[in-house]
Amino acid sequence: MKPFTILTICRAILASAFLVWSSAFVIASDAATESPMNILVLYADDWRHDTLGVAGNPVVQTPNLDRLASEGIRFTHNCVTTAICGVSRASLFTGQWMARHGNRAFKPFETPWNETYPGLLRSNGYHVGHIGKWHNGKFPAKHFDFGRAYDGQHWIVQPDRSMIHVTQKNENDAMEFLKTRPEDKPFCLTLAFFATHAEDKHPLQFLPQPESLKLYQDVTIPVPSNATDESFRRLPEFVATEKNEGRNRWHWRFDSPEKYQAMMKNYYRLATEVDTTCGRVIAELKQQGVLDDTLVIFTTDNGYYHAEHGLADKWYPHQESIRVPLIIKDPRMKADQQGLNNDQFTLNVDLAPTILHAAGIEAPDTMQGRDIGDLYLSGATDWRDEFFYEHPMYKNKDFIPASEALVRKGWKYFYWPDFDREQLFDINSDPQEENDLIADPAQAERLAEMRSRFASLKAAAK
Repeated sequence: MKPFTILTICRAILASAFLVWSSAFVIASDAATESPMNILVLYADDWRHDTLGVAGNPVVQTPNLDRLASEGIRFTHNCVTTAICGVSRASLFTGQWMARHGNRAFKPFETPWNETYPGLLRSNGYHVGHIGKWHNGKFPAKHFDFGRAYDGQHWIVQPDRSMIHVTQKNENDAMEFLKTRPEDKPFCLTLAFFATHAEDKHPLQFLPQPESLKLYQDVTIPVPSNATDESFRRLPEFVATEKNEGRNRWHWRFDSPEKYQAMMKNYYRLATEVDTTCGRVIAELKQQGVLDDTLVIFTTDNGYYHAEHGLADKWYPHQESIRVPLIIKDPRMKADQQGLNNDQFTLNVDLAPTILHAAGIEAPDTMQGRDIGDLYLSGATDWRDEFFYEHPMYKNKDFIPASEALVRKGWKYFYWPDFDREQLFDINSDPQEENDLIADPAQAERLAEMRSRFASLKAAAK
């Protein structure tokens, strides 16, 4: 054996030192990548899946959200389990179907606060904020580090008696949250816009900011091919009535060509204003140097009829009502995932567990959704290919009747519980859901299978 030389000993010492340093670097790097990420939820209102330029809409201008989609992933078949403001928001917070969380249109959800994503994040050291629309009873300000809840009007009177547009106030409050947050804690901000919701009691319905009026001036908004009286008359007779609130609101917004153009232009102006604010909030994160440590989610509470079926608003199980945008930009996402579309059925109940898992927090067993990160981080293939939809009766069965559905990409089964009425649609050949096949003998076997599956999923939602 050769004796050790001074040079050999020196080399050994240097090698050991390098190993110690490199190990410390790896540990430090792993710790940095595993530190809790920030959460930003951009949550718009009454905004359906195709109200985005990146979704192929030929009119609406949403450059900031389009850019977010190019840097993240867009889910093209994202849906809500109940298409109405309050219930859908309760499902967002709790990760639960209405049957479990108990919010039936305007009643606050019954789920304990410590089983919601804001509650769990705050109890795990997050600085938690909520800005804008709440719609679940009295706003629980004590549960937030920064909480400002307001909605219902596009123009708000400030303490000095000046007026501010609700979307501009959303932006101002979001900037204040970001600029005053403690820098030694991760944060979660839910920025819940009121736009593009109509101001129901105002004859103009959609009231954008004056500087937006130059948008879409010389554009003719395409009218859906089934925005017709014939389509309205094909609905079940208890929906195809002037007593129905969807028809009532159609008269407010869409019952003449001139009114349709005016309303839709202002609706799109409100959407572009939300897009602008989203862009400014994201730019602030970038300026603060935290964008690359922040999970950014854009979605909405329900879809919206743009006069399809002779209706306005939402509520019922048609595609226009239940499909909503979902864009996720996740710091853990690999470069080859950025800019992709995913056509799996994701749901609003999935967002709470997705947020918690991104923060390194175990979702409670009461949450019924799934971590969407599994789709773009691990390429999960065992995903849902159907889901149960539910909506309560509101006021009375003539005003907004209850509706339920088993939703698949190719087929959809409707059930109207107040009238014990069924419908069946072949979405592949009839994407506008105009041709009810419930009485077609050729569909008897399919109908029996879908009835059975509908009952199973309805029972599992409780």
